[in-house]
Amino acid sequence: MAGADLTGRRVIVVEDDYLIADEMRELLEDSGAEVVGPAPTVQDALNLLGRPGAIDGAVLDVNLRGEPSYGVADALLARGVPFVFVTGYGSGVIPQRYAGGGRCEKPVGIEAITRALGFDDARPVH
Repeated sequence: MAGADLTGRRVIVVEDDYLIADEMRELLEDSGAEVVGPAPTVQDALNLLGRPGAIDGAVLDVNLRGEPSYGVADALLARGVPFVFVTGYGSGVIPQRYAGGGRCEKPVGIEAITRALGFDDARPVH
């Protein structure tokens, strides 16, 4: 299996492009993660975050149908959930307040995602 073993980790995918979201879902599931979503809008993502069950990490597209995903990032920060922005935009588009979060450029592999989320040392949950 490429990348970390994400067995037992719940990761939300927030991405408005169906093909990219599906590819991200597949990458994460192939590494053992349970994928929550994908959520194509900020509101959909916030609704998923409000459901029961812990979220261990999040993969966020910066631009969701013209709306920045920063509201989702704020909700994740408040919960102490690590997240990574996955974007085709340069680093200057992400506000300084999210400097502690990761950032990967599209296209991205599972190794970069797991490193950015701090899961590079992940091991199975029993």
